[in-house]
Amino acid sequence: MNNAQEILESDDFKRCATFHGHICGGLAIGYKAATTGLAWLEEQRALDEELVAIVETDACCVDAIQVLTGCTFGKGNLIYKDYGKMGFTFFNRRTGTGVRLAMKPDSFRVNERQIELFKKTRDGKITEAERAELDELGAQRTAEVLNIPAEDLFVVMPVTAGMPDKARIEPSQPCSRCGEPTMASKLEAVDGTMVCRGCLA
Repeated sequence: MNNAQEILESDDFKRCATFHGHICGGLAIGYKAATTGLAWLEEQRALDEELVAIVETDACCVDAIQVLTGCTFGKGNLIYKDYGKMGFTFFNRRTGTGVRLAMKPDSFRVNERQIELFKKTRDGKITEAERAELDELGAQRTAEVLNIPAEDLFVVMPVTAGMPDKARIEPSQPCSRCGEPTMASKLEAVDGTMVCRGCLA
C-alpha cells in the first residue's frame, strides 16, 4: 500500500474529507501542512488555545488545518490573513516555538482540464460524464500531493516572533448607526459617534 492510499484510508483524512465535503488537491495540501506543522512542534491536536494557526488563504486546505490542529475561528486561534498565498504558520503557546510552511513554486501545478471543468460546474453546464472526469482528476491530484514529501512541497522555516495574543472577550456596545451590538474595540469613531465596520463599508 502506498503512502497516499494509507493516508486516504486513515481516520484523520476521512474526518477532513467529511468536514470539507469532498476530496481534492487543496484538502491534501492542508493535510500535509497540518501534519508537518504538528510534527515540527511535537504537538497533538489542540484542545483549547494552546496552538495557533495563521493561514494566508481561504482555500480548501484550511478545512484540513482546522480539523487536524483544532485551531478554529470560534476559539480565536485560527487567524486568517488575506495574502492569497499557500502559507501556514503554527505556534505552540506552551513552548513559544513556531514554524511557517510556504508552498514551493511549481510544487503543485494546476491541471488545466480541472480548471475548465470547475468553470462548467460553477456555470451549471457540466455533464454527468464530465463530473465523473472531474472527480477522477481530483482523486489523482489528491494522491499526487499526498505522495510528495513535505520538504519537497513546502519551504519550512522556524518562527520566533509574531505569536498572536489570546482571543479577547469584551463587552459589546451598540453601533450609533445600525444599533447592533458590536465589540467595543471594533467600533470606529466617526464625527463623535462610534460606528461599526459594517456601516462604514
